Parts: sequence; C-alpha cells; structure tokens
Amino acid sequence: MSTIRRATHSGSWYTNQGPQLSRQLDRWLGAAELSHGPARAIIAPHAGYTYCGACGAYAYRQVSPAVVKRIFILGPSHHIRLRGCALTTAKKYKTPLYDLKIDNQINAELEKTGNFSWMDMKTDEDEHSIEMHLPYIAKVMEDFKDQFTIVPILVGSLNPEQEALYGRILANYFIDPQNLFVISSDFCHWGHRFNYTYYDRSCGQIYSSIEKLDKDGMTLIETLNPNAFTEYLRKYNNTICGRHPIGVMLNAVKTLQNQGYSNMSFKFLKYAQSSQCKDMDDSSVSYASGSLVFES
Repeated sequence: MSTIRRATHSGSWYTNQGPQLSRQLDRWLGAAELSHGPARAIIAPHAGYTYCGACGAYAYRQVSPAVVKRIFILGPSHHIRLRGCALTTAKKYKTPLYDLKIDNQINAELEKTGNFSWMDMKTDEDEHSIEMHLPYIAKVMEDFKDQFTIVPILVGSLNPEQEALYGRILANYFIDPQNLFVISSDFCHWGHRFNYTYYDRSCGQIYSSIEKLDKDGMTLIETLNPNAFTEYLRKYNNTICGRHPIGVMLNAVKTLQNQGYSNMSFKFLKYAQSSQCKDMDDSSVSYASGSLVFES
C-alpha cells in the first residue's frame, strides 16, 4: 500500500515545475500585505491558481512561519458522500516544491475520539480542496521545512450539531499558537451549471448582486457567530463549498469564547470573482481570503 499521496492536480490546476511554481507564489505573496497576523487560522480558496492564486496569497501572507509547527487543513469533500470527517492514510503528501509530512500522533489522537474515519488513497488523490493549499504551505514554510507537520482533514456534509462537535474537538488544538488552521473554501458558485442563480436586481449587475451576497456572508463570519452563518446559509443557500469547514472553525472559536477566550478577531482581506457575470447565461466562482488572530 502506498503511503505517499501524489500531487495529482499539478500540471493542470497549477504548474508541476517547482522553480516556476516557487516564483509564481513569491510574486503573489509579494503583492499581498501583512495586515492581520500572525494568523491562527486562515480561510483561502482552492480553485486553479490562474483563478485564485493571487487571492489566496492575502491569507498566506498573514502566517508567521517561525512559530508554526503543525498545520491542520480542513477541506470539503467534493466527490464522496461523507457524513463526518476523515483523516489521511498517507505518511507524506508530495508537492512540486518538497514533500510534506503527516502528523501521525495527531491522527492517532483524533481517531481515539471515535469521530473520524479514514479516507482511502483514491479519495485522497481525487480531492482537490486540500491539495490546492499544499504548494502555498510549502512556500511559506520553506525556511522551516523540517520543523512542521500537516494534519489533513476531509470534512463531509455536517449538520450544525456535528459542526459543533468537531469544533469542540479541534478547539483544544486552536489554543496552541504553534498550530495553524487552513480552512479551504471558495465562495459563491453562480450560474445554471451550479444550479444557483440568485439575483437581487436592486444591486444592478449580476456580479454586484453576487458580491453583496458573498460579503453579507463574510461579514457574518467576521462576527464569529456560527448560528448567524448557519441562518444565512439557510436563507440564501449561497453555494459556499467550504461552508462546513468554516462552520467547524466558527464552532471551535465559540468553544474557546465559552472558556473565557475573548480576544479573537477574524478579518477578510481580499475578495475576487473568476469573471463578472452580466447575463443569466454567465457563470462565475468567488474567492475570499481572511485571517483569524488572537489579539494579545
């Protein structure tokens, strides 16, 4: 059984040439400013880099690599029906830059809770929501490449009670400043091909309506209130594919707030759309990058 997950989306969703990828990521990170760090958690997109590479940099720019020893990556499941969360059976994840080591100890701790299953290698390699973060992680951590591990977690279609459960489990890890959480999500998938064409005509153009819809959701995420975000999703059904990883993060924060931690602040730093929809036959995907910090 192979224990190495291949970079299955390299060469299509992003370049498989290490030096070229490194230069590309450097350029995007150089164009983003450090304004809300050091990040304890980030929300960043997982589309092809031509669409969202520049946007993602605004989240990764907030990471303080010297501090980070462990990176949890919560990505939504796109291909399999999953009722909970699943861990990887791999020992290493390949990237065109260098291989990332899986944290076996944390996997064992999470398995002991009885709330995690294991994804097989085919599921792992088919899924892009975690992989699209690996080159960025490798890049920002390159000066400390032997000093950190990763904990990939595939997140299924959770109900609000499950989001709260996983939030409580992961809250213990949130407290440690050596842990970074990467929450993988795109925002609105708009158009007939996504079966979603919500349009508030008072906003003017379709793309402006999409932006308002997304930013209403982003504002609620910034309040760090999981119930408000759940209500928003019920009301508008916005096609935010990482809604469940975001819900888990919000519930982890809520758990910490209930324990007396009141110094957390989340801020979105960049918003983008793959194209501007002006016609009902158009389609687009939105991207947003943000960072959670613990104010001292």
